[in-house]
Amino acid sequence: QVQLVESGGGLVQPGGSLRLSCAASGIIFRLYGMAWYRQTPVKQRELVATINKTGTPNYVPSAKGRFTISRDNAKNTVYLQMNDLKPEDTAVYFCTARDGVREYWGQGTQVTVSS
Repeated sequence: QVQLVESGGGLVQPGGSLRLSCAASGIIFRLYGMAWYRQTPVKQRELVATINKTGTPNYVPSAKGRFTISRDNAKNTVYLQMNDLKPEDTAVYFCTARDGVREYWGQGTQVTVSS
């Protein structure tokens, strides 16, 4: 059974930082590209960052320079370090795992940026 479990969300003030984690089980983690998405009640789910099997990251413009995606294949975990958070970063953050054929999603973790 494949599971992706996100953690690390919470309430943070503007300008603050959070580190999200996504622990995977039931897959050969090193063979999967990983990504973080986010979704709000009024916006479609949007891509935030990806990291491929070899560890190469990519970011959407709104995340570049503030967010860092990384992976630890020994721990089957992908991370999203988020700095200089803004109210518009408020969303439920999801991680995904893809190998070109299969795609799996976690349940999400809420990030709220508010003073």
